[in-house]
Amino acid sequence: MDFDFLLDTLGKLLAAVPTTLGLFFLSMLCGGLLSLVIVAMRVSPYPAFSWFARGYVLVFRGSPLLIQLFLIYYGLGQFELVRESFAWIVLRSPYSCAVLALALCTAGYTAEILRGGLIAVPQGQIEAGLATGMSRWTLLHRVIAPIALRQCLPAYSTELVLLVKSTALASLVTVWDVTGVAQQIIQRTYRTMEVFICAAAIYLVLNFLLVRAVAVLEHRLSPHLRKRPTTAVKPQAQTV
Repeated sequence: MDFDFLLDTLGKLLAAVPTTLGLFFLSMLCGGLLSLVIVAMRVSPYPAFSWFARGYVLVFRGSPLLIQLFLIYYGLGQFELVRESFAWIVLRSPYSCAVLALALCTAGYTAEILRGGLIAVPQGQIEAGLATGMSRWTLLHRVIAPIALRQCLPAYSTELVLLVKSTALASLVTVWDVTGVAQQIIQRTYRTMEVFICAAAIYLVLNFLLVRAVAVLEHRLSPHLRKRPTTAVKPQAQTV
């Protein structure tokens, strides 16, 4: 095995990690904000909002992310109305199109995760909060949101891992992230195995750090689940 080539390849791929992380964090932030709007519409008492949210989730969860990316990058630019609008400032950039596609897709999944967390909040705690005179905002801030967040974290951590791996699709629209740089190296050297092993190792480390960070957050938000040290009980002496 050529270790010099592996080290050189690893160095080039590590230089592309900021691009991958930028795609991840921007799409996570935009998708997270959009998912809050979607889940609010999903639980809205107004049927128009609720059905729009249902349709959004159906479309973006039911169609492949690759097709969504191609439709945004290649499809929207074919319309003159889009090219002459302010949206073209974003859509003419491959990086922005990749972030937009990732954000729209992850918003659909995240909205359903958040809805599941809201459903998991015990109705008795909501009624207890209202009975104590809490306003709806205070109830949301102090009761509903913390419980829902704890319920959502395990499923949301899986969505974040999938989002990290989905950033690899950005290379198909000429965004030179880790996967894109790996493909460039393979085109020059024809050494597929070594290059993709290095790329896989980088994604593995990124996902490991991400899962550990979510686990720490979940631990901090769940003090009632932490193991408490047990004290040994001395047996009482029997008296005759």
